[in-house]
Amino acid sequence: MEGMNLLEISQTIRRVRLAQNMTVEQLAKKSGFSKGFISQVENFRQSPSLKALVRITEALGLPMSALFTGDKAGPPPYTLGRIDAGEEVERDEGGKYGIRYFALAYQQIGRRMDPFIIEYTPASPREFMSHEMEEFFVLLDGELDYIICDDDRRFRMKRGDTLYLRSGIPHRVELAPGCAFARGMAVYTDPKLQ
Repeated sequence: MEGMNLLEISQTIRRVRLAQNMTVEQLAKKSGFSKGFISQVENFRQSPSLKALVRITEALGLPMSALFTGDKAGPPPYTLGRIDAGEEVERDEGGKYGIRYFALAYQQIGRRMDPFIIEYTPASPREFMSHEMEEFFVLLDGELDYIICDDDRRFRMKRGDTLYLRSGIPHRVELAPGCAFARGMAVYTDPKLQ
């Protein structure tokens, strides 16, 4: 590993992980290393082997060459993926409410949109929430009640229905009566994603 700038490589790993909204624990799990090892690599306290760097870059969805070009090349102009191959992430305590989030574009650095596949299963209803992001939602399977502002504004959504929601609008989602599973896609614009 002579000639490599290990400090620059460790900073690139950390920057890319953060740009993908991935925790140290998630990167450790995906790469097969311990959380402590990933933390030591990112903080330039551990010099990883070439084999370890390959596993880490694969877990980040990067070509190995990205570690050596730093910011000079800039982020890739596109990333390809599959709707059924999203990275599961914990978001807004979703698991507590029977909601699972799968990030679809986490590998695209510098993105301004954050698309997710969201799965709904029976659970306790969630309180109203709002966020600083605008949201576009399309229901792919099942039926949902999308409740906006208060319990009097309840909209039944069926497969193919869409909703555009401005930022700051209180809302919550429930499975429609008699429905045990629903799946949708939400695309958020996030002011923090640049």
